Amino acid sequence: MANVSIRWLGKDHVGAKKQLTRVLGDITLEIADGELLVLVGPSGCGKSTLLRCVAGLETPTRGSIHIDGKDMAKVEPRDRDIAMVFQSYALYPHLTVRENLAFGLKMRKVAPAEIERQVGEAATMLGLEHLLERRPGQMSGGQRQRVAMGRAVVRRPKVFLFDEPLSNLDSALRAQMRIELMQLHRRLKATMIYVTHDQVEAMTLADRIAVLNLGAVQQVGPPDALYRRPANLFVARFLGSPEMNILSLTEAAGLVLGMPEGTVSIGVRAEGVRIGDGPVTATVEVVEHLGWESLVHVVTSTGAKLVARVSAATVAAGSVALGLDPDALHFFDSDGNRLGDDEA
Repeated sequence: MANVSIRWLGKDHVGAKKQLTRVLGDITLEIADGELLVLVGPSGCGKSTLLRCVAGLETPTRGSIHIDGKDMAKVEPRDRDIAMVFQSYALYPHLTVRENLAFGLKMRKVAPAEIERQVGEAATMLGLEHLLERRPGQMSGGQRQRVAMGRAVVRRPKVFLFDEPLSNLDSALRAQMRIELMQLHRRLKATMIYVTHDQVEAMTLADRIAVLNLGAVQQVGPPDALYRRPANLFVARFLGSPEMNILSLTEAAGLVLGMPEGTVSIGVRAEGVRIGDGPVTATVEVVEHLGWESLVHVVTSTGAKLVARVSAATVAAGSVALGLDPDALHFFDSDGNRLGDDEA
C-alpha cells in the first residue's frame, strides 16, 4: 500500500467565452498508508474532480500528486497502480462474475493459476463464491456492486478510489454495503479515498473526513472531531442529522448567557436542546417519532426554530419549557468561523 500526498492542487475549467471557472482551489491533503479518507460535500463541490485527478482521468491546472513518494504528473492512469470503483457498476454484461473478476488480470497477462487464486480469494472475501457463474443481469444491485469491488480487489493496487459507489442502492443495501466496506478495509489494510455526498457514509466509514465546499477544503479530521468541533458554519450544518440548530443573537436571547467576543451566531446540536427544562417557553410544532427517539420541532417567542433530540417518550403538543446545554454551544463570527476553545 502507499501514502498519497496532494499539494496545492488546483483545477480550472475554461468556458466557451474563455470564462475561467475554478473547480478546485489549492487543495492540500495527506492520506496516510492504510488510511480510509472520505471526501464529502454537496454536489458540485469538487470532490469527484479531485478523485479523478488522483486517478489521472483529469489533469490538474496546478499543484502536485504523489503516490508512495512518486510524482504522478507524467504517469498514465494505467501505470499509477490504483483501482477505481464507480457509481455505475461498469461490469461486462456478457461475462460471468468469474470472468469479470479475471478480466483485468488476463489483460495484464497474469498466469492462469494465479488468476484463479486471486479470483478465489476476492470471491471469498466478498461472499461471491456462489455467484461466480452468474452474469450481472442475474444479480441484485448489491451483488453487482460487490463484483465491482472484487474486480478492484484482485488487482491488489496501492490505492483504492471509490466514487459514490453506493448511491444507486436502496437504504437497506447501502447500510449493508457500508458494513462490508468497513470489513474490506480492515482485511486489506489498504489506502482508500472515498467520495460521497452522504454524511452517514462519511461518519461511519472514515478514519478521517475532508469536508469540501466550492472547491476548497473546509475541515479535515476524524468524524467525531468534526461533529463535536466544526470549524465553521458550513461544516456545522453539513455534518449531523438533523443539522445543527443555528441561532442569531436575537433568537438566542434568554437562552444563552455568556459568549466569546465577536459572536454573531450560536449553534447547538439537537441533543443539546432541553425540552421541559429551561428559562424560555416554546411551542411544539411537529414531533417526529423514530421509535428509539423523537425529534421535536419547536419555535420560541423570539422566532427561533430548533430541533431537539429526546428519548422515545411522547412529547405533547403545546407549550414547553426550553433550555440549551451550555456545554454544547458553538459560537461563530461574522465570517462563519468558529470562536472560542470550548470542547463541545
